[in-house]
Amino acid sequence: MKKILTLVAVFTVLFSISYLFLHGKAPKQNLQKDSIDYTSVLLKGRWMNKTGGYKISNETDDTAERFKALKFNSDGTFELDSAKQRYNGTWELEGNNILLRFQPKKVTHLYRNTDPNKSSSNYSAVYETVNLSDRTGTVSEDELKLSDGFIYKQYPEALSGLFNFYEFSGFANVQWGHIIMIVAGLVFIFLAIKYDYEPLLLIPIGVGVLIGNIPMFQVADFNLKLGIYEPGSVLNTLYQGVTQGWYPPLIFLGIGAMTDFSSLISSPRLMLLGAAAQVGIFATFLGALYLGFAPQEAGAIGIIGGADGPTAIFISSKLANGMNVLPDGTTVKNLIGPIAIAAYSYMALVPVIQPPVIKLLTTKKERLIKMKPPRAVTKTEKIIFPIAGLLLTAFLAPTALPLLGMLFFGNLLKESGVTGRLAETARTSLIDTITILLGVTVGASTQADVFLTKSSVLIFVLGAVSFVIATAGGVIFAKIMNWLSPKDNPINPMIGAAGVSAVPDSARVVQVEGLKADPNNHLLMHAMAPNVAGVIGSAIAAGILLSFLM
Repeated sequence: MKKILTLVAVFTVLFSISYLFLHGKAPKQNLQKDSIDYTSVLLKGRWMNKTGGYKISNETDDTAERFKALKFNSDGTFELDSAKQRYNGTWELEGNNILLRFQPKKVTHLYRNTDPNKSSSNYSAVYETVNLSDRTGTVSEDELKLSDGFIYKQYPEALSGLFNFYEFSGFANVQWGHIIMIVAGLVFIFLAIKYDYEPLLLIPIGVGVLIGNIPMFQVADFNLKLGIYEPGSVLNTLYQGVTQGWYPPLIFLGIGAMTDFSSLISSPRLMLLGAAAQVGIFATFLGALYLGFAPQEAGAIGIIGGADGPTAIFISSKLANGMNVLPDGTTVKNLIGPIAIAAYSYMALVPVIQPPVIKLLTTKKERLIKMKPPRAVTKTEKIIFPIAGLLLTAFLAPTALPLLGMLFFGNLLKESGVTGRLAETARTSLIDTITILLGVTVGASTQADVFLTKSSVLIFVLGAVSFVIATAGGVIFAKIMNWLSPKDNPINPMIGAAGVSAVPDSARVVQVEGLKADPNNHLLMHAMAPNVAGVIGSAIAAGILLSFLM
């Protein structure tokens, strides 16, 4: 019996102690809460908040989530870092109630230059003094609630630094658009290496696409100087060669220094085929107008039909540069990237696109036609041709002078026989260097937020159609010329396909198709005549469009 009473007594004592501990804890906590030093709480670490609604630039309505950080100082001041803008002020604490008073902040708003008369790529700055209203809030041991609705959590200084590091990483800023463009860049590199599709162009462009679509921190009025569209960055500086239009003339200088115009000089009538193939340019221009593009934008898109990447870049930098103001007060779209990528993509796909068109429009009998060998051209003719060509084309279309002037200058360096070193530099080191810079910067300009638009899709569709039309136009005109030519001097209609200015790929396609029809029928030298004429023709067409649309 004593043992039972002893057990009951022990149980009662333990129960009483447990009851007092559990039910007496709340009053103890309240007492502890009333005695919390909220000043010490505020001064520990940083108070962090992550919320959306921050514009990534002043030219778009796209927003992103960003961290805000509050740092309280023992002298009664604080700093609020919000989207890389620092706001200062003073704080007062009464109990766990806090009052924040902000000082006026001078903010610099950065806008991209949209004045076509200014060559500088620097931002135009607009200054504003921001007066944030006072805010009240309540403080707990690990949470700060302010009257603007935002809730801040307290973190140690080191951890807040990790948050800042993460915010600048690609993992924090990646979007599906970046992934899509990175895959596109990898496809370009794959096609160049696996199938040898214009590797000198597609590899630099593909790597540029990868570089331009690495996700990075973006917020309005903050210039990290990393992206190709951020003034002061290395990529932006190199990109001026595209936007200001001085890469294409240098490319034309190298092309002129490596081009032999003998086939064209020996058979001037084939120049008409180079002109006929430019029908693709004007057909695409009309198609772009029909789809709702502004005339200046349509003119830049149309040049894709000439299959001439440098010319496409040159004219788009003049007409579709995101700066020119239309009659209705709106600004033209920046289509340099989509147009350049489309032009170079279809240049690389010449061996895929042209053969079916050639076979569709020619008969087996026409493909077997053998042309008379071209006559020998004297050195004097080779020297006179670039000089006469320069003067004639410049008088006809002065706006094409930067391209054609450099093309004929490079050819004169080659043919004069006294400037071998200059010609060698132009056709090797110079053109290779410019090709690298052009490819990388054009590729990097395809940032997902700029490139993945409805306009880009339409440009690629128009580019494919224009390339087919240009090829068909050249072949059909060659058929007509063959029909009108003497029986002893026929024209194989296939060489009309070389009228597009994809030098020398189109001529090689004609050579391959000719050998398929007859292993003894070599058409390369004949095809080179309309091919180089196409280079001249597309530049003249660009000059004509500039004259009408500038």
